[in-house]
Amino acid sequence: MGNSKIALVTGGSRGLGENMAISLAQKGLDVILTYRSNKDEAQKTVHEVEQLRQKAHALQLDVADMGSFDAFVQEVKKVLKSQFGTEKIDFLINNAGIGINATISETTEEQFDTLVDIHFKGAFFLTQKLLPLLADGGGIVNISSGLARFSLPGFSVYGSLKAAMEALTRYQAKELGARKIRSNVVAPGAIETDFGGGVNKTDEEKRAIIANVTALGRVGMPDDIGGVVAFLCTDDAKWINGQRIEASGGMMI
Repeated sequence: MGNSKIALVTGGSRGLGENMAISLAQKGLDVILTYRSNKDEAQKTVHEVEQLRQKAHALQLDVADMGSFDAFVQEVKKVLKSQFGTEKIDFLINNAGIGINATISETTEEQFDTLVDIHFKGAFFLTQKLLPLLADGGGIVNISSGLARFSLPGFSVYGSLKAAMEALTRYQAKELGARKIRSNVVAPGAIETDFGGGVNKTDEEKRAIIANVTALGRVGMPDDIGGVVAFLCTDDAKWINGQRIEASGGMMI
């Protein structure tokens, strides 16, 4: 298929990012995905996208390393030309992230800075650097968390930074509106992935607690999120802008 739109997904090698990449391909988009260290996982996702007859390419990127962004953007330009025969991406999905669980009294400055770099500063400047490559009429999807709305002990920094991303999303929508670029934010609830040590997968007690405070009565799966992100990258969502969409099964409502 020629002329597919292209989405760039950060942290697309596993978990939610992998599901987003596959969901985007199912909707007929090509995908560039980034991975920090796990090239094999990334290539597996590339292969899964190709099975859906869409193009895919994986690039290494550490979203906490602002100094690498200029070189990364040049790399994206090259790949767009050589692999996709175009000069622009249509959608940017700021998904890459890590979880650090520490109470306010225990949080170190190093932990704080790491989370800021990955979840706010990195996403801010990566988006800034990619704006020249983002097609007019395209879109940005930022990833937040239910933890920006409700509070669970141990996630003060993470939750606060996700709230910051939600505010940034509205500013992006406002400032980029002249280019007809939309910006929205998707907030997953508790999801069964390897994120933050994988407790939502393995800790039965925690899983039961989550199920009990979720209207739909279970822990979320990556498959509950990817399609929502992909939908925001289609024409069906053309009038959705500056919005926070929570996909949590009705958690803590």
